[in-house]
Amino acid sequence: MIEVKNVTKDYTNGNDVARILKGVSFQVQKGEFIAIMGPSGSGKSTLMHILGALDTPTDGTYSLDGKDISALPEDELARIRKAKIGFVFQAFHLLPRATVLRNVALPLLYAGMDRADREGRAKEALLAAGLEEERHLHLTSQLSGGQMQRVAIARALVNDPAIVLADEPTGNLDSKTGDLVLGTFQRLHAQGRTVILITHEPYVAEHAERILVIRDGELVEDKKNAHRRMQTDAI
Repeated sequence: MIEVKNVTKDYTNGNDVARILKGVSFQVQKGEFIAIMGPSGSGKSTLMHILGALDTPTDGTYSLDGKDISALPEDELARIRKAKIGFVFQAFHLLPRATVLRNVALPLLYAGMDRADREGRAKEALLAAGLEEERHLHLTSQLSGGQMQRVAIARALVNDPAIVLADEPTGNLDSKTGDLVLGTFQRLHAQGRTVILITHEPYVAEHAERILVIRDGELVEDKKNAHRRMQTDAI
């Protein structure tokens, strides 16, 4: 599904050039659950932007479903994001005075889908993300942090993306609630989703089946997670 080959990323400030990624290469197969882990400043967020088609490499190639998208213009990248990638961020980016259902259905409104269809799809996505139906008409401002993150996960799922890309999704949550959200990602993976989790926390990364470690812009470790943490709590 994904092939990253010798990817570099430079940022220029006047005459100064900072190389953030330094020849990173790896593959992600369809249906994998991987964590990309590294400390602040390691380059993992830059790599996340490239994987999410939010940015392009300075050099090297990024292929998605067999197509090199490394040098595509922004309008093409936007179409790829809309069709193939669902994003979940540390900040939930929800509309506080809109209902849960409306927040999740909003991307489908922009896509021109009629109301009945988009509400049906939104309900399916919310149930898949583990949010019970009695909360679908609540305002998001009435929810707990963990519930809001599950709404954000549902919004990422509503277009049925091939990839769910989560950037520090437990960063604003306490440890117990974070575990429940990580359990949601594990369940999505068990259903066949490709999940890529960006984190600086080893405990969070241990919920994935494979861990990539980025340090100083280089991929220094790529390992199967033989001691994977499994969350079995109902959410």
